[in-house]
Amino acid sequence: MADQLDITKVAMIGCGSMGGGMALLFAESDIAVMLEDPSEKTVDSLIAKANQEGLGHRVEKHEDYKDLCEKLGSPKVLIFSLPHGTVGDSVVEGLHPFLDRGDIIIDASNEYWQNTQRRQGKLVAQGVYYIGMGVSGGYQAARRGPSMCPGGEERAVNMVLPLLKKICAKDKKGRPCVGFAGVGGAGHFVKMIHNGIEHGMMSAISESWQIMNACLGMKYDAIGEELARWNAHGELKGTFLVDIGVQICKQKNREGGHVLSTVQDKVVQDVDGSEGTGIWSNTEAVRLHVPAPTLTAAHYIRIASADRAQRVHARKTIHCHFPQEKIVHSEVERRAFLEDLRLAVYEACLAAYIQGINIIDKADAENKWGIDMGTVIQIWRAGCIIQWDALADMLEEHFNVHGTDENRNLLFESKFADELNKGFAPLKKVVGKGVEVNAVIPSLSATLEYMKYAANTFLPTSFYEAELDYFGKHMFDLKSEPAGEAITGKHHFEWKPA
Repeated sequence: MADQLDITKVAMIGCGSMGGGMALLFAESDIAVMLEDPSEKTVDSLIAKANQEGLGHRVEKHEDYKDLCEKLGSPKVLIFSLPHGTVGDSVVEGLHPFLDRGDIIIDASNEYWQNTQRRQGKLVAQGVYYIGMGVSGGYQAARRGPSMCPGGEERAVNMVLPLLKKICAKDKKGRPCVGFAGVGGAGHFVKMIHNGIEHGMMSAISESWQIMNACLGMKYDAIGEELARWNAHGELKGTFLVDIGVQICKQKNREGGHVLSTVQDKVVQDVDGSEGTGIWSNTEAVRLHVPAPTLTAAHYIRIASADRAQRVHARKTIHCHFPQEKIVHSEVERRAFLEDLRLAVYEACLAAYIQGINIIDKADAENKWGIDMGTVIQIWRAGCIIQWDALADMLEEHFNVHGTDENRNLLFESKFADELNKGFAPLKKVVGKGVEVNAVIPSLSATLEYMKYAANTFLPTSFYEAELDYFGKHMFDLKSEPAGEAITGKHHFEWKPA
């Protein structure tokens, strides 16, 4: 292991909500922070906040890279918190004349992993280390302690780990939620998939909220109480997204109304370009041939929701908006259905995790990053959006032994298969009832289909394969032959002469 550095100064390039929060967190840990951002107003606002918190003496404004770099120690440590894409390239280009061998850039943006690897390759000749580090938990965690997923040259990551451990989230046992994710772009790839899992979980939980509200007639406060029950005990215990749902359901505005009742039903981050990880995680799933329907269905409803005006137009054309109908239950039946709903959400969230881990596993094999899933699960233990205590306990136990196995598909593990089997019947009931009453349940229903085909050996694709062979001579395997791998079949039938 390389010598760990005693870093007392860092640069924060990009001082928005995430970069600004981390800058204050570093300052709070006795680190001098040199600030740079294209918006002078943003930097001035951050310095004012630092002054209010008694941290003003540890932050310093800089307007050009030369001056910024001259104020840093050796090696220089520069942290990016920037929009994804070409902005990072421009900043690297601007810093290039002022960087020396051994300097370290930590890209804490939600950057695309291939951009990370390209920059790593560009800077290696200069002897500059480029660490791609996923940061999770939102702007609140950026200020109070985020989950951090650094990847790149292991020597460089080890040099900065003492710095990162000072500010990262800690789990309930006091263990830091940061660790070496792997070489190359592994850190940003893992964070990208974290966000894909996040979207699948959010969709399933949101779908359950609408079922409770629109179909069971539950008021927001009552839904909050139900979510609190889910979060306190059982399979969903300690789930961040369920926990914040409790507050969201109960939060009132100054007029005494529920804030949630004023929020329009659209998610625009994928469409407005501010968020790329959902798009990339689904693209990677398709590219790597990993079925991830819970994640993908969640992404499609995000896209559909973004343009509300288009939905309004389509509603007028179709002359119906498929209103949700009430589910009529006795009180005993209602409680039983809510328990089924809880387990259905559990099933979908567990499937989202499994699908995401399978994507990471496939990419790791392709790129030889050396990802240890045991480390990843510890990174996700606290401070991140997909924090889930009950599942983390199971995953930690498993991946502490199997974290670097050649194949880490949890569908092959009896313990996790048993958990999926436990949730299947409740999920089937919820989806069936949801179809009857027009509930919007893309991730829940996609998870049900996933369960039906992921371990099924009688799929309708026999007919599909025959049609492909009919018009394209794409070949097929015979049922009498071994299952084999995903390679072209050896047989063709001349269904109709050319």
